[in-house]
Amino acid sequence: MPEIAKNQLKSDSVMKTGKFPYTFRAGWFLLLLAINFVVAGFYFHIIE
Repeated sequence: MPEIAKNQLKSDSVMKTGKFPYTFRAGWFLLLLAINFVVAGFYFHIIE
């Protein structure tokens, strides 16, 4: 029974590779963060 609970916490890709598949999400996060800084720069008149 404890094996079933432990296996349900991890997805198949994590079980196979041992790495978390966060590269796609991290890429979008960095892109949106950069856009946010550009918008903030225009808002605070740092970028004109």
